[in-house]
Amino acid sequence: MTANVAFLGLGTMGYSMAGHLAKAGYHVTVYNRTQAKADAWTQEYNGTIALTPCDAVTNADIIFTCVGNDDDVREIYKGQQGILVTAKPGAILVDHTTASADVAREIADAAHAIGCDFLDAPVSGGEAGAINGCLTVMVGGNEAVFNKAKHAISQYAKATTLMGETGYGQITKMANQLCIAGVLQGLSEAVTLAKAAGLDIHTMTEVLKHGAAGSWQLENRAQTMAADSFDFGFAIDWMRKDLAICFDAAEKLNVALPLAKQVDSEYEKLQQRGFNRADTSVLIKQFDK
Repeated sequence: MTANVAFLGLGTMGYSMAGHLAKAGYHVTVYNRTQAKADAWTQEYNGTIALTPCDAVTNADIIFTCVGNDDDVREIYKGQQGILVTAKPGAILVDHTTASADVAREIADAAHAIGCDFLDAPVSGGEAGAINGCLTVMVGGNEAVFNKAKHAISQYAKATTLMGETGYGQITKMANQLCIAGVLQGLSEAVTLAKAAGLDIHTMTEVLKHGAAGSWQLENRAQTMAADSFDFGFAIDWMRKDLAICFDAAEKLNVALPLAKQVDSEYEKLQQRGFNRADTSVLIKQFDK
């Protein structure tokens, strides 16, 4: 590929995602708030470092962002040195941040005002998915724009799906996080019961994964939960941020989320115990005696 792309935000996910674009032959310019991470990236991949968001995107045909939260999205797009200052008309802006549907619509409106297109495109699959190029990407926006950007996104995705209008990518990611919260609560209870009874967790996992209880969490986390191992990248700090987005959207839609609120309450207690940076599967430790 000869397209110029910019990737802003080289965190746990973005670092590898940008790397896949470089390996696919795109001309990649990267920006990260902490420049040392950008320096490390260019030691590993072919690409150029920019010192500000607006410098990163000047010549970019597709602009990718993957930052922390709504405020970070607003700053990197609409700040004094933000993307929208210098993005060229016709550029496609793709935001991979897990954020609110409201901020997606806000940035889309601002992008359209300067002749750019915008896709909200949160991802699922965690750090391993980013490294292995097998993320699931759920997208909101215009179909023609989506089709133009899909080839680039597919460099780090196993599934890229247009969910509907702007904001629908973020709504789908909310549904994803709610499912994960519920599955982890059930899995935490199941593993705790199985351990107490002396059941072999490996054998249990091998049996259950073929039936109705099968899930990614069961296959990838049941045994590590039983082994008290929780260093897998997606911290409960981030999960609570995502759940807060779900609760805000649910309140506006007059939807109750009782199980998610229960799980969030347990995560809050675990944060108070110092597990902020532990993987979400640390939920099992709510049953510590």
